Amino acid sequence: MGESRYREGMFGAISAGFFFLLIGAIFITTPGLFERILDFFRDFDIVRVPNAGIWLPAPVSASTHQVVYRAVEQFSFAWAVFQIVVLGLRFALGSPWGKKAETAGNFVFWIGVGYLTRTWLIEAITPQTATTIWFQFWAGVIIILGLSLIVRGIILAAVPKRRLV
Repeated sequence: MGESRYREGMFGAISAGFFFLLIGAIFITTPGLFERILDFFRDFDIVRVPNAGIWLPAPVSASTHQVVYRAVEQFSFAWAVFQIVVLGLRFALGSPWGKKAETAGNFVFWIGVGYLTRTWLIEAITPQTATTIWFQFWAGVIIILGLSLIVRGIILAAVPKRRLV
């Protein structure tokens, strides 16, 4: 049991290290990103969700934050690739199936967020469609979250109970 806990602790440390390395690399390779992120959050206001009659926070000029969206896309795809590497290591080192399922679900989530960011916030958003696309993007993220949980559940259901730990 001690070796398994140690191995899982290593995965945690490697993940934390890669996270900080990735964030740093994105900031280094994207000039002015910090200011662009501040501009993004300053642009928020409470707006009416199209066709819903409810009001939620959204950027007023959502189509003007391409630099931030590209940074989110880069992070999402890089983190998804990292999850595949971790999943391979989990199989090679015999991690518990619960951890393998969690990592597979994480991959599905981050590859999905990267795809949605690319297709909706970078390619499809225009000043005329910004509010609609913004809320559709977040609905898509909720769908991807559900899909990632289904992937975890399918993996866990496919493994006999005694092999989960």
